Amino acid sequence: MNESPLSICVAPTIPEPVVWTDDDAKFAQEFEHRVQDTIECYHLLDKNDKILVAVSGGKDSTAVLHVLHKLGYPVEAVTVDAHIGCYTQQNLENIRSVCKKINVVLHEIPFRKEFGASLCYIRDYLKERGHNYKSCTVCGVLRKHLLNKKARELGATKLVLGHNLDDEAQVILMNLFKNRPALNARLGPKTVLTDNRLVTRVKPLYLIREDEVIRYSKLMQFPVKYGKCPCSFEGFRHAVRDFFNDYEKTMPGIKENVVQVFLENRGLLQKRFASQEISVCAQCDEPSTGSLCRACMLLNLVREPKEPSELSLAQLPARS
Repeated sequence: MNESPLSICVAPTIPEPVVWTDDDAKFAQEFEHRVQDTIECYHLLDKNDKILVAVSGGKDSTAVLHVLHKLGYPVEAVTVDAHIGCYTQQNLENIRSVCKKINVVLHEIPFRKEFGASLCYIRDYLKERGHNYKSCTVCGVLRKHLLNKKARELGATKLVLGHNLDDEAQVILMNLFKNRPALNARLGPKTVLTDNRLVTRVKPLYLIREDEVIRYSKLMQFPVKYGKCPCSFEGFRHAVRDFFNDYEKTMPGIKENVVQVFLENRGLLQKRFASQEISVCAQCDEPSTGSLCRACMLLNLVREPKEPSELSLAQLPARS
């Protein structure tokens, strides 16, 4: 099996010096106020919550961690290391640096410790067996599984995600294209839960555009790498992201319009799909809508060899 092409590590991320203008100062203040307004409008957090922020070392999660800490919310951070070569290695060093600077506890969850292999190796191993899952699918399912499990173990009452307005617009459209209205019913600035084993997920950057997050991040000189995950370019989301960015040039505000229409109809979606019951995965005891959760279904494709001579997931060597 081939190793990940990301084999050459990069130098530490050093932010470029920034000289603030009066407009920059006004923008940063308004950015933070809008985050607080979103929190209050949708009742996302309160000071009595035990708040766990899911961080990747990228601009969005670093920005939301910084703002919540600045606003006085008691936060801890959690990161999942998928071992995508030097990309995640550098991001991990970056978020460690940020958390140390603002004195926030960081919990780390390595893929190799949890699953015995890196994301790229699991994906390639599945592909060799005829299961052509994209990196984003494998990563999303396993990462979500680990974050909810860790948040519950830590006693968190809220799990904060760094999803911005662009992210939400993309997911809404992706679900529409794939005719998955039940998945859209779960979206929004705050999850509607029907099981106490699922930790409530909230999105304080829900109404903040990605370009605004980039500007704020650069003004604050966060040590982050800009751009997308190198594995995301093979995914459906990448095509939808390009679709939005292309139409934004001739139809400014298209992302806001999509999210606004969704919010206006979210109640109807939730009412229609509210009957979906949450049970317990027979294999890992985590919440699931079926007898097995998606993470276990995915991992079983690796754990169950097609031939007696083939390796199981537990036997996989630790590789990038």
